[in-house]
Amino acid sequence: MNLFTKIDIPASACQIDYKSQIVFFGSCFADNISAQFASRKFKVLVNPFGTVYNPLSIAMQIKAIANKKVFGGPEIFQDMRPDRAGNNASWHCWDAHGSLSAATREECAAKLNEASAHALEFLQKTNVAFITLGTSFVYFLKDIGAAVSNCHQQNPNLFIRKMISVDHVVVALKSIVQDLQKIKRDMQIVFTVSPLRHMSDGAHGNNLSKATLQLAIEKAIQEIAPPGSHAPLGVSVARNDVKAETISYFPSYEIVMDELRDYRFYDDDMIHLSKKAEEHIFERMVETYCSEKTREDIRKVERFMKMANHRIQDESSTATATFQQKLQAEAQKLKSQIAGLELNV
Repeated sequence: MNLFTKIDIPASACQIDYKSQIVFFGSCFADNISAQFASRKFKVLVNPFGTVYNPLSIAMQIKAIANKKVFGGPEIFQDMRPDRAGNNASWHCWDAHGSLSAATREECAAKLNEASAHALEFLQKTNVAFITLGTSFVYFLKDIGAAVSNCHQQNPNLFIRKMISVDHVVVALKSIVQDLQKIKRDMQIVFTVSPLRHMSDGAHGNNLSKATLQLAIEKAIQEIAPPGSHAPLGVSVARNDVKAETISYFPSYEIVMDELRDYRFYDDDMIHLSKKAEEHIFERMVETYCSEKTREDIRKVERFMKMANHRIQDESSTATATFQQKLQAEAQKLKSQIAGLELNV
């Protein structure tokens, strides 16, 4: 008896190996899955402006990078709430996470411009971009109607929160594709929907939000592809101006809803995924985007990292010196076997 529903994911022509550069934009799910690649020493950039959940904000961030936007305008504001010492608090950016906030406008702008420049440099050599959509609920500033990536705990009366339409999401997805291809024409773009539920919207509201994202990705792929070339979700399509699989979909959401249909794959809050679930999704991505040779390379790196992370009891002992020599020798051996691998040990 088969008690397990496995999602059928065709192997992709979009291939990832240790020579690849991979970028992740999106929700905390993007942070978590990118960490799986980074821990195995892939070249990864994740959320240069911090975690972002809605497609409009992802599109704005990528457009800022592609257009070499110079930050320092009205997108930067001062938090009018005094800090604990009674002093004026930080300067924030509506388009970025609080990790890029600073004590002065100039320092905040410098952080943003540095993050943007670094992201552009990385994206110009990127092979694959994974775009993880978390929600179709978006916060808009009442006075100017602009979507924000982060409310920075400001007065709720400043915002209007609403679920955007499928067509509104499609416009954002097309903008993402256009701007990423402006940076690097042959970049592969993979959309996915975060399986993490936003239960603050209620179960029904969360389902509507996720369904909106799913429908928008499907529609965007249909509209980017020429007539008659569309394939079902999970299968990439050819376009008249680019090679096949430039834009595609990976079923992270479906893997969790069907393959991991059990609360043992969730964290204690029963909303976020467990490490075991994240590892399972990573394994399905490896099956989809990596050759058997690369999969074997990953296994070699995993064994090496297990050895490298061994706890040292006595830094000055002879045994430690011998272990370090063995570690260096093994690192050199792996780098000679795996093209593109970088190990800093």
